[in-house]
Amino acid sequence: MTPTQADPRGSRRVLVVAHTGREEARKVASRVCRALAQHGLAVRLLADEAAELTLDLPDLDVVHPGPAASAGCEIVVVVGGDGTILRAAELTRETGTPLLGVNLGHVGFLAEAEHDDVEFTIDAVVAQQYTSEERLTLEVRVYRDGELVAETWALNEASVEKAARERMLEVVVEVDGRPLSRWGCDGVVCATPTGSTAYNFSAGGPIVWPDVEALLLVPISAHALFARPLVAAPSSVLAVEVQERTDGVGVLWCDGRRTVDLPPGARVEVRRGRTPVRLVRLHQAPFTDRLVAKFDLPVTGWRGAAERRRRSNGVLPEDTA
Repeated sequence: MTPTQADPRGSRRVLVVAHTGREEARKVASRVCRALAQHGLAVRLLADEAAELTLDLPDLDVVHPGPAASAGCEIVVVVGGDGTILRAAELTRETGTPLLGVNLGHVGFLAEAEHDDVEFTIDAVVAQQYTSEERLTLEVRVYRDGELVAETWALNEASVEKAARERMLEVVVEVDGRPLSRWGCDGVVCATPTGSTAYNFSAGGPIVWPDVEALLLVPISAHALFARPLVAAPSSVLAVEVQERTDGVGVLWCDGRRTVDLPPGARVEVRRGRTPVRLVRLHQAPFTDRLVAKFDLPVTGWRGAAERRRRSNGVLPEDTA
């Protein structure tokens, strides 16, 4: 699906978001902005980042951060790591503008391009030679004494964690209105398939292919016989209740960016979000290849490569195992 969002003034417009706290990100972002402008695309920047980049470009559009910042843009190019992409997702979720990440971080699972692919990335944006895919999000609600006190969302995960290092958190976990188990633990991660390679992965949860629709639940350092990662249906509702009698208090983190304090008795409900986030794809490589590349997994000795070459040369029939 090629994006067709057009600026109401008639020009093609691209929002560029960057981690301007890093010199390398500033350099790459400036390079991207200049190249887009040279190809006749109008560039939009967030006000604080525009002040850091100090670019003199025709049709430069400076806006304040917020859900409307990406309105009228056909794509958002993000220069930084996964944290910067998660920040940019806050600007695009309501408008549905697709995100294209240029990775300057470490693993960078959310990013589609690396910093040494900048020229290819710019050419793809200019020629609109990319597709986008919708990623499942989480809707998160916090209740206290039956009253809704906070509502937020997440692309990667919503994690209930202990607020004090020396105190364990006592929680009861519920799935689809039925109690599952009580844990004394450091916390509980509720993740999407997109977030399965983030905090979920560090907590020992499963890696789930991004086109699988599911909700993940992983206890963190639980003191219990049954404390296994769970994969639930996308229609399920996951709930974590902080026990009234616990001495510890908790905190809810969504994508490591949005927080809500959780006193004893607080209840967190997590369900599939109504609004997905769109991520840009430049390559059609399978997710398996992405895993191998990002984690530098050893695949030496795989016979498949040789057999593929033999099939392409007509040595083996296509149905030969």
